[in-house]
Amino acid sequence: MNKEGTLVILLFAAVTLSVSAKRDTLKYRISLTDKIETTYSLQRPEEFLSGKAIARRARQRLAIDSTDLPVCDTYVRTIRDKGVKVIAKGKWDNFVTVSCNDTIKINRIAELPFVRSVEKVWTAPKRDKKKEGPERDSIVSEPYKLENPYGLAYMQLYLSHGDRLHKAGYRGEGMTIAIMDAGFHNADRIAAFDSVRIIGTKDLVGDSPSIYAESDHGMKVLSCMGANWPHAIVGSAPEASYWLFRTEDEYSEHLVEQDYWAVAIEYADSVGVDVVNTSLGYFSFDDKSKDYRLRDLNGECALISRQASRVAGKGMVLLCSAGNSGQGSWKKITPPGDAKNVLTVGAISNSGTLATFSSVGNSADGRVKPDIVAVGVSTQVIGTDGQPTTASGTSFATPVMCGMVACLWQARPELTAKQIITLVRRSGDRADFPDNVYGYGVPDLWKACQMQGDIPESAD
Repeated sequence: MNKEGTLVILLFAAVTLSVSAKRDTLKYRISLTDKIETTYSLQRPEEFLSGKAIARRARQRLAIDSTDLPVCDTYVRTIRDKGVKVIAKGKWDNFVTVSCNDTIKINRIAELPFVRSVEKVWTAPKRDKKKEGPERDSIVSEPYKLENPYGLAYMQLYLSHGDRLHKAGYRGEGMTIAIMDAGFHNADRIAAFDSVRIIGTKDLVGDSPSIYAESDHGMKVLSCMGANWPHAIVGSAPEASYWLFRTEDEYSEHLVEQDYWAVAIEYADSVGVDVVNTSLGYFSFDDKSKDYRLRDLNGECALISRQASRVAGKGMVLLCSAGNSGQGSWKKITPPGDAKNVLTVGAISNSGTLATFSSVGNSADGRVKPDIVAVGVSTQVIGTDGQPTTASGTSFATPVMCGMVACLWQARPELTAKQIITLVRRSGDRADFPDNVYGYGVPDLWKACQMQGDIPESAD
């Protein structure tokens, strides 16, 4: 080989090493002790909350407190100056997530006086499982018309009388729903979503050119609520507005995804979201030392559960999937389904029979879980080709119910988030004798809409 060829190879190797060196392989959650040096004030909430979020708190008589104050900028700068990249900031739990390649830098950060603890939440996989540039599926434009105005989706609304809410004019208008998921493949191209009010999107994972090119899971979840294809498939809240968040990295399973979720839920709060759907659950990780134990299902152990337990106190209603581990060795609900003051949703068939895969409760501290059940067996959804199809899982039972809960709140705007949670539980067909399989049972949301008298706030 001549000298010129050798020089090219050496240059290529140098560039390769340089690129490799820049790629961070570790991520850490840095938990902080306080917010003493914050420049924000609880007397000026408009600096960190939207007008809608402030009005929502005021209507429900909820205080804006120290958890709402952003993480201290001085602490963030000091951490960044140690040579790491800040990739997430969580104000409710007061943490900063960073990426780097050097554990020595992390050790120095751990010694800072305002750092409470440090935990590794991600290690780069030895082999990148992610494919190069996700391909978009082709759209099929075929007419599809059944006699029923709801088309194939009628039964999944009928079981909880969501159709009666719709008939009374409550189809989600004026309500804002956030979806935390793994991606929304083709949702920007499918005709059934043409009338869906998507008011914003955010990719917290941050490694994709578009949330619409990633997983189809979130798109199917959205279709359970937002699809509006009369006589083919109509969702449970077709007139609501939607925020779409990508928090789940489908190519690995690490604690850092809970950091992304934490940032997303805080953002949803800050922009004034009313109802949140999360069809995600965690109990087993690529790093097996991070796996949860059944005794950890107390609503406080997992970061995502701590965050979820705060949601109703911020004035939002959160619906979580129970999980699909009913037939496995785990069997139990998965965080954040163990959270307090949320509606954890199990799966049933159209006939009301529990899905064999639906995870069971109770929580480790004895609370009824799941809270309720909805259709999650052969749930009618939209496929990535734009045509109706079916999918099974508590992932789809949850949005079916989530949309109806949004419609219920539209009908009863005088109620608080915690009162809505109580109302939904009370309307269940097993409300008098809840168990760890069906929870409070199948809610009758038309009945809930009509309930009068004293409605206490959930106090999990």
